[in-house]
Amino acid sequence: MKNFKLNAGQIKPLANGHGGCIATDMITVEGKSVGYMYREEPNNPQDSGWCFMSGYESQEYMDDPNNHAIYDVNTIANYDPEIIPFLNAPVGSAFERNSAGVLAEISE
Repeated sequence: MKNFKLNAGQIKPLANGHGGCIATDMITVEGKSVGYMYREEPNNPQDSGWCFMSGYESQEYMDDPNNHAIYDVNTIANYDPEIIPFLNAPVGSAFERNSAGVLAEISE
C-alpha cells in the first residue's frame, strides 16, 4: 500500500472536470513538484491525456508499473498547483521546470 503525501481530506477542488491522468509516485508519494508534464491523445472519454512526472524518474523507474498510477487531474493539481494554468493546453503540449524553477512550454 502506498503512503501518499496528501490524504483524501487535503484534496480541494482546484481543477475539477479535467478527467484522469498518469502521475508518478515521485509526486504523489515522495511529494516532489511536477518537473515535466506532457499531453498525449486521450485513450478514452475520461482520460485527459496528461502525464505528470518529477523529472527525476529513470527509464527503469518508468518501466515499473508500480511506480505510477491513474489519478484525477484535480488530485495532481493539489500536489502542485503550478500545473493549473497549463491544463487546457492542446494535445502535443509539453512543459518542464526550467532553471529558474518555473514550468514553461517546451517544443519537441
